[in-house]
Amino acid sequence: MIEGPIGIFDSGVGGLGILSEVRALLPESDLVYVADQAYSPYGERGLTMVRERAFAISEYLIGAGVTTIVVACNSASAAALHELRDRFPSVSFVGMEPAVKPAVGATQRGTIGVLATEATFQGELFSSVVDRHARGVSVVARACPGLAAAIEDGDNVDDLVRRFTADVVGRGADTIVLGCTHYSFVADQIQAAAGDDVSVIDPAPAVALQVARVRSDHGGTGSGATRYLTTGDPDRFASQIERLTGLARSTAAIEIEG
Repeated sequence: MIEGPIGIFDSGVGGLGILSEVRALLPESDLVYVADQAYSPYGERGLTMVRERAFAISEYLIGAGVTTIVVACNSASAAALHELRDRFPSVSFVGMEPAVKPAVGATQRGTIGVLATEATFQGELFSSVVDRHARGVSVVARACPGLAAAIEDGDNVDDLVRRFTADVVGRGADTIVLGCTHYSFVADQIQAAAGDDVSVIDPAPAVALQVARVRSDHGGTGSGATRYLTTGDPDRFASQIERLTGLARSTAAIEIEG
């Protein structure tokens, strides 16, 4: 029996990096990407609202036949991942958590920096990750207000990147974790701002590997199709996809109440 599609959602374009990694590992799987742009960016909204949006989008994807859901957003994972697994036990969920564990293994000076949204740091998930993996290591948590929205809009982010990166490097971090999927699109700029002696860790490849592991339990494949959906303006979303990935893709608008 063919396994259902893989659903991937984010508040906007950040999860496109996850989608690309998943597609590279699972070329025959059908993918459905939802950008909840009517409520973007999640990182600047309250956890309660983000949790409700995660529930609503997951219900939509499950109704569309999806059997694996990737919460391709650190803020949504922090707000809702555990509750999603409890609420929808028949669906496999793969979420985002800051890559603290590999950063701890990589640091030479015992200090790591995490660049993320305020919502990510407010959730219990971040605290649990630090408790489990960062004992004996100093963690510099730096919220980056406005950065995800600027990446979403295609604005110049040089000043924001330099300021946020300089803050964690100035506090001794020799390893930086990208704690928001949007930041993958400016990873090179963060690396340049941090300097060659600082490592920058993007969790997207590891998340895609986990998706592939989850799907290895199922025997079927699909046609390799990808659907791009947005709760916002589909023309704007199509332009964003082309700007960030270089690929021209058709998109569709949807409404998801909740």
